[in-house]
Amino acid sequence: MARPNTLIDLRSDTVTRPTAAMQAAMAAAELGDDGLEGDPTVRRLEALAAERTGKEAGLYVTSGTMGNLLALLTHAEGAAGSIVMEQTCHIMRVETGGVSVLAGLLPICIPGQHGAMPLDAVERAMRPKSVGGGFQTRLVSVETTHNVAGGFPLPLDHLAAVRAIADRHGVPVHIDGARIFNAAVAQKVGAAEIARHADSVTFCISKGLSAPVGSLLCGSRDFIARARPYRRMVGGNMRQSGVIAAAGIVALEQMVERLAEDHARASALAKGLHAIDPRFVDPALCPTNIVRMNTAHTGMSAFDFADQLKAEGIWCGPYADDVIRFVTNRHIDEAAVAAAIAAVERVFARARAGRKSA
Repeated sequence: MARPNTLIDLRSDTVTRPTAAMQAAMAAAELGDDGLEGDPTVRRLEALAAERTGKEAGLYVTSGTMGNLLALLTHAEGAAGSIVMEQTCHIMRVETGGVSVLAGLLPICIPGQHGAMPLDAVERAMRPKSVGGGFQTRLVSVETTHNVAGGFPLPLDHLAAVRAIADRHGVPVHIDGARIFNAAVAQKVGAAEIARHADSVTFCISKGLSAPVGSLLCGSRDFIARARPYRRMVGGNMRQSGVIAAAGIVALEQMVERLAEDHARASALAKGLHAIDPRFVDPALCPTNIVRMNTAHTGMSAFDFADQLKAEGIWCGPYADDVIRFVTNRHIDEAAVAAAIAAVERVFARARAGRKSA
């Protein structure tokens, strides 16, 4: 089968391109050296990020992975200890071991439901310095929206309960909020209402918000002051980075509310796949912009199914042996959703026909 000339890219919301307004802002950005006296555009982005998350200060970094790493390094301050987090979180699954190799923290991983750790398990995982010779708990980390859980936002009362447990033990909380604005839009609150349950928060501007590069780490002024040397240590000083920070300002000022469109497209996609076969996906489990489709009943692996979808013009990501991930973004319109549903139906029909003839 000949591959279409133009692929509909549903692999991730990281594939978004900067808007015309972002490109204009980048071209006109006021610049300085962010490793020396500071870049004025970066400073404006950092201040805006802090304001939107209800924190005192922000730090512009190259990626969410770097932002999370700096948070771990800053909270741990070089001391041996453990970090409590959900077992399928991004820090544990994707960030190539930085939590232990670089931050020196022992992960205590708790199985969660829709990304939320059971509160009694969080309580049991907390360790003061003197108990049993075990590593003292240095940090609790949560992720919202939770990627592996299909873009689920953690309930606000759950975040408050986790924070209360951590407070009783004198342990800080970090939110990996790569898609915190998706969570905020889905929960109809400001991002600060989510971030207030943590001492630090990281979020990406290069996903659904459509900026080309970067993430922000936000926290208290003291915390960010302590994080800056760690940014230098891991090679994160970017010099005249106002060129790209300018797009981040536009992202925060203009692109947050439109995330609801991505959520609506994902819901339509999930409902369409469910109509083909309910075993593909439960639409109720797709509250934001991520749809995880199960292929176990098709007789095809996710990798083979995704290859056939690509031949049909739909680019998506195998996420496990029998799970395909689709992520909607501002480039995915109603026609693209309809095309994806139709392509899945064609591939599934061929798979069923092949099984009948075997």
